[in-house]
Amino acid sequence: MIIVDTALARRLAAGNPVRVAMVGAGYMARGIALQILTAMPGIRLVAISNRTLPQAERAYREAGVEPSGAVDTVADLERAIAENRYVVTDNPMLLCQAGQIEAVIETTGDVEFGAQVAFDAIRNGKHVILINAEVDASIGPILKVYADRAGVVYTYTDGDEPGVALNLFRFVDSMGYKPVLMGQIKGFLDRYRNPDTQKGFAEKHKQKAAMVASFADGSKLALESALMGNATGFVPGVRGMHGHQCAHVKDLLTKFTVSDFANGGLVDFVLGAEPHTGAFVVGYNDHPIKKKYMSYFKFGEGPLYMFYTPYHLPHMQLPHSVARAVLFKDPTLTPLGAPVCDTMAVAKRDLVAGERLDGMGGFTCYGLVDSYENCRRGDYLPMALSLDCRLKRGITKDQPISYRDVELPAGRLCDRLRAEQTEYFAKPVRMAGGVR
Repeated sequence: MIIVDTALARRLAAGNPVRVAMVGAGYMARGIALQILTAMPGIRLVAISNRTLPQAERAYREAGVEPSGAVDTVADLERAIAENRYVVTDNPMLLCQAGQIEAVIETTGDVEFGAQVAFDAIRNGKHVILINAEVDASIGPILKVYADRAGVVYTYTDGDEPGVALNLFRFVDSMGYKPVLMGQIKGFLDRYRNPDTQKGFAEKHKQKAAMVASFADGSKLALESALMGNATGFVPGVRGMHGHQCAHVKDLLTKFTVSDFANGGLVDFVLGAEPHTGAFVVGYNDHPIKKKYMSYFKFGEGPLYMFYTPYHLPHMQLPHSVARAVLFKDPTLTPLGAPVCDTMAVAKRDLVAGERLDGMGGFTCYGLVDSYENCRRGDYLPMALSLDCRLKRGITKDQPISYRDVELPAGRLCDRLRAEQTEYFAKPVRMAGGVR
């Protein structure tokens, strides 16, 4: 942020603010628009695309900006940008194709739609900033391959827990404390929550019941933990993670020893702990003099030390990811390479042959995170790709669902990219001097 704010100020002073467009105009997207339009003068939100144009217009108006109308061609969009007008459209591909747009924010949470937007934006030379864990957890590694080829940044966002955790990871690592455990602070978990149980909370906060249920049942937690793992090489210690219940996040240090990390770092979460939100990273350092300094600063006796951020503000922090991508080509969070974590769809209740799975936060399944190796061995269906799959046979409650158990919807780009990802990373990588 210290670098980002001055860099944005220079772009603004030069009369050349960062030009970004956004796909989606839901609850979080409207918050992003509000933040950019009222607090980030070095970034210009030139266009918003949404299925329903009034919602896109609402996002502008809630931020005190009157859109000048709708556009339906790239030429019209380019003209509006050149004239410093804000516009809306129901065609997201215009945002991906317009030459003056430097980056595209994808906010929808829809895996197939989000895959199409991200893929097209990358192919048209746009940086992509996702607040769509469904896409990143399922096909992020192959999208990163395409982004590298195109010379653009593909990144998840700051402000959501994975981005907050990665910022903290880099901070801890830069101080010489080896990160060995990372995750988020979760207040509540019930694998069997559904849109009916979460309806009241959703209505109170003007959100979708299925989305709220995906938080409560741990499906979103699974996806976000996979993102952290794919960005660091960390894996869950057990399927679904330990999820220790603690009074405070610092108490998590009593649940692990150094030997738990003998085979590498872990992703996990802490349940019900103060400060009740945010992300954490545990760093390791056994230097005897440094131990004394850390004790003096009330970090404990080591060699494991807890670092945590007691908040996450997705709509307020996402613009920083835009600036980092455009100005520094620095992703907030992006896959290292081959996937190391994956998620699986697990039956919420006894399911019968012929049923259609209803995806994230629905009535039929919840998501668990595991190592990619374990998920591939079981041929498990990724949670975010479960929507609209039809069961070939019955599945008992709490049993993972495999690809063998379902018929996939026809013609989905997300499935094609998933298959390409599997094939791409199954191949040996040729290096100078031999094969790795």
